[in-house]
Amino acid sequence: MKQNRKVPKPPRDLRAVIHKKPAVFAVYLILRIIVLLTLVSSIIRGEYESAFVCLLVLVLFMLPFFIQQNFGIELPSTLEIIILLFIFASEILGELACFFITIPNWDSILHTTTGFLCAATGFALIDILNRNSRIKFELSPVYVSLVAFCFSMTIGVLWEFFEFGMDRLFLMDMQKDTVIYSITSVMLDPTNMNIPVTIRDITSVAVNGQELGFGGYLDIGLYDTMEDLFVNFIGALVFSFIGYFYIKRRGEGKIAKAFIPTITESKPEEGSAEAPAASPMEE
Repeated sequence: MKQNRKVPKPPRDLRAVIHKKPAVFAVYLILRIIVLLTLVSSIIRGEYESAFVCLLVLVLFMLPFFIQQNFGIELPSTLEIIILLFIFASEILGELACFFITIPNWDSILHTTTGFLCAATGFALIDILNRNSRIKFELSPVYVSLVAFCFSMTIGVLWEFFEFGMDRLFLMDMQKDTVIYSITSVMLDPTNMNIPVTIRDITSVAVNGQELGFGGYLDIGLYDTMEDLFVNFIGALVFSFIGYFYIKRRGEGKIAKAFIPTITESKPEEGSAEAPAASPMEE
């Protein structure tokens, strides 16, 4: 009769956590102090929406620790630091400091990172299933990499759905517009014969008789969405290649290990009839 194996949780003592991952704690502490100062400053200035964003960031900062404490999953230090920096770069720098507007390609950099990290997460999910003693299957390196890639792209598409929904339902502008200087549309065909008609060298656009002053035409978020998906594609593709060679080389590779979460496993209890099954990736 099989005995239940208990999965040990990471240490809850703060000193033990600091000793185990000093770099992660240092980054967490520095970023938390900055966010707290921003929170106080926002409240003093009466910017309560910014204060809410700061509170949200403080909650998100605790997610990696919460996942490790409650789900028996160990996050590599490199991955934890990048997650913390990503949250800070997206919400505090991107939204509150307006980096999405003032820093060229800031949004693209974050979406590329998201594609890379989501591919690592999808890769880890397969690895975690492989480690489950009640689920027996072996997947080829190509298939595992493909699943990781598709998982990342699915997350990217769902996020774009979310941005579109927020823009339409709550009149936000998460899908940032792009000024373009030519458009092609069959709507401009006076014969209604489905013939694309192009307007080039657009220098001015007026809405309800009011000149917009952009010197071009607003694409209403299409370019931003496609660029986000394209850089997500690049990030997912890069990690899929890394993951492929990680499996081919029997689990070797420092880059992949730095981004792949693992299950916290215990040794078999005394009297147990069998040891935990090894992952096919590590055999």
